Amino acid sequence: MPAPSIPPVSAQDFSADILRHLKHSLGKDDSHASLYDWRMSLSLALRDRVVDPWFDSTRKTYEARGKRVYYLSMEFLIGRLIEDVAINLGLDAIAEEALAALGQDYGTVVANEPDAALGNGGLGRLAACFMDSLSTLGIPAYGYGIRYEHGLFEQHFEDGAQMETAETWLAQRHAWEFERPEVSYPIDFGGHVAEEDGKTVWHPGETVMASAYDTPVIGWQAQWANTLRLWAAKPTTAFDLESFNRGDYMGASAPEALARTISRVLYPDDTTDTGKELRLKQEYFFTSASIQDLLRRFLSEDGDLRDLPDYVAIQLNDTHPAIAGPELVRLLIDEHGFEVSQAISTARGCLAYTNHTLLPEALERWPEDLFIRVLPRHHRIIQLIEAAHLASTGSDVRILEHSEVKMGELAFVMAHHVNGVSALHSDLVKETVFADLHRDYPGRIINQTNGITPRRWLYSCNPPLRNLINETIGTSWPDDLQQLDALSAHASDAAFLEQFQAAKDANKARLSNWLKARDGVDLDPSAMFDVQIKRIHEYKRQLMNLLETVALWNDIRDNPNGNWTPRVKIFGGKAAPGYVVAKEIIHLINDVAKTINADPVTRDYLQIVYPENYNVSMAEILIPATDLSEQISTAGKEASGTGNMKFALNGAPTIGTLDGANVEIRDCVGADNFFLFGLTAAEVTARRAEPEYARRAVEASPRLARVLKQIESGAFCRSDPARYSGLVQGLMNHDYFLVTCDFDSYFDTQRMVDTAFADQAAWTRMAALNTARVGWFSSDRTISGYARDIWKTPSMIGSRRSRQDVA
Repeated sequence: MPAPSIPPVSAQDFSADILRHLKHSLGKDDSHASLYDWRMSLSLALRDRVVDPWFDSTRKTYEARGKRVYYLSMEFLIGRLIEDVAINLGLDAIAEEALAALGQDYGTVVANEPDAALGNGGLGRLAACFMDSLSTLGIPAYGYGIRYEHGLFEQHFEDGAQMETAETWLAQRHAWEFERPEVSYPIDFGGHVAEEDGKTVWHPGETVMASAYDTPVIGWQAQWANTLRLWAAKPTTAFDLESFNRGDYMGASAPEALARTISRVLYPDDTTDTGKELRLKQEYFFTSASIQDLLRRFLSEDGDLRDLPDYVAIQLNDTHPAIAGPELVRLLIDEHGFEVSQAISTARGCLAYTNHTLLPEALERWPEDLFIRVLPRHHRIIQLIEAAHLASTGSDVRILEHSEVKMGELAFVMAHHVNGVSALHSDLVKETVFADLHRDYPGRIINQTNGITPRRWLYSCNPPLRNLINETIGTSWPDDLQQLDALSAHASDAAFLEQFQAAKDANKARLSNWLKARDGVDLDPSAMFDVQIKRIHEYKRQLMNLLETVALWNDIRDNPNGNWTPRVKIFGGKAAPGYVVAKEIIHLINDVAKTINADPVTRDYLQIVYPENYNVSMAEILIPATDLSEQISTAGKEASGTGNMKFALNGAPTIGTLDGANVEIRDCVGADNFFLFGLTAAEVTARRAEPEYARRAVEASPRLARVLKQIESGAFCRSDPARYSGLVQGLMNHDYFLVTCDFDSYFDTQRMVDTAFADQAAWTRMAALNTARVGWFSSDRTISGYARDIWKTPSMIGSRRSRQDVA
């Protein structure tokens, strides 16, 4: 194992560092310091030790004059950073000891840190895992995104309904970032385009400034550090003194307010025209700033822009930054004198696109009139890109069609590689959403199955299991996760399995205590913890999970003396503010929970828990405590999933469909250690072609028909009996995601789960084999694949096998 690139420190010296920051950075002494003061002082003491390897990595990158990766993402769901940084520095035990010497509890201080509200779900958490792996592998990289002032909303429940309030993560100082006021770029919107002296000139109508904030991202054992650069929108003129002196106090601050709107909230509701315009501006804002920044960096090294693809790899995380293609082409033509064809080919040589969805509605499309109003020059550039595409391929696939700008097609055409994120998903990308473009550009679509960072999603979040693994196979697995394969040899060892179960029991007790303290919920840790935590969406089928829960409740009430396996059904996740059906599903879950949890007949066997405001920190408590992982999306709809990987890594067998990375997880852990149910992707397509398939499925399932009748009649909402009639009728008549068709298979498989869980020794072995066999799903392996197959970027530090695989 390579030695860390930071000098060792004693707990005594680290205590002194904390006290120094307490005094000189926070202006407090230890007798008057608040929890916030201690947390900030600890964070700054850790940050101090990140700076040297960060500078060293930057210096080595400039000296090597090699290729850099630029990862553009609308989300970076980084969560809390204290533990992440401390562990990668190798200082977690030292920090805990140092705080204890100062009379402070490390866990309490860590829990005081707010989650950075920079993402919604899997897309943003994947980006955060990738940044961790890029640094661990020593690949020079920048992450680019938006420094959202409020980010995603905070979720609260009022009478079971989701309510949204502003997230306030930046109400306190963010300890990890460095403001870069000298790094600022103008971002233009609107106006008009004119032909002047044989050139096309854009005369913008509005300009804001993009200002940089840098967060260092330290890799495992501090061997390398990269940069997450987030952009905040600021006005060109911060304050209009003339308006203020006229008494127009609001008008004097209007430029600042308008600019801040752009970087204020993640995913503003785009069901209105103004919401659509804001989202388009957000996407262009951070993409343009990032492109301008990387060009400035390249030119500062005396680079020839014709060689740009040899030094710059730009990865588009979904379609949100798809405007990067036209923006890079615009800058090459308008500011650097490139010919159109040369600009397009140079830009394409830099750009790659990750597709994350097979849902047509999730492949962004902008009304063409809106696009012209906001980005008139880019509309013309897209016309040029489309013309070049049509001329070179003879294709009939257009980017501008039906008065829309299709961002998925734009990203595809402008990328040298397009990747799916699981083997099944990549095949379906070729066969469905991009079938015609796959024909036009054979070989452009490849696969890079997603992964997760084991540093956060096992080493940090699951100390009991981490310690057991260390004792069993040694301590060199966190950056070579496939070493977990060695645990398989212990899966028949009764002593090992007893310790494995003890680790799970400790995590379940921790979750139970946390929920009791936070929400007043009493759980039985010996019950099966059956967990589905993810963004609320119809295709993820939280509704099917709930229908099965009601059906189980009915069966227990019908036979209260049966041999039932006690379960706690745990849901977590947020619905987009404008997604009416998803919010109805949340409301229904909470209404059903209110009834079932109060039932004296069933309360010892079945309970529903839905803690509000699910986030990364909650996931770090829930996932290690999970017995059963719910991955039940409609086959062919989940691109990959990463929650499925986190659960399996932490010893939770999966109940799931053959969808996304479930297919590969099942292959790795073995069919006997995975609870499979439901239609395949091909069968889903065939079933939708059958007339009245949903109604017929309900008629064939008395158990399901009974549940739907209860819900529609108001059994779980006596004060408003018709509340869910529309939801039920939607299932009966428009069940696109085949909840009804998969219900019986799901219910029957859940009863197989009951039987399996009742044999605790066999279940523990199954759980242990899940942990042992999913080392392939490390994001280090994923990033090695991107570096080898797409970016052609070498590691700057290589020593582990996973690094040696990098091109």
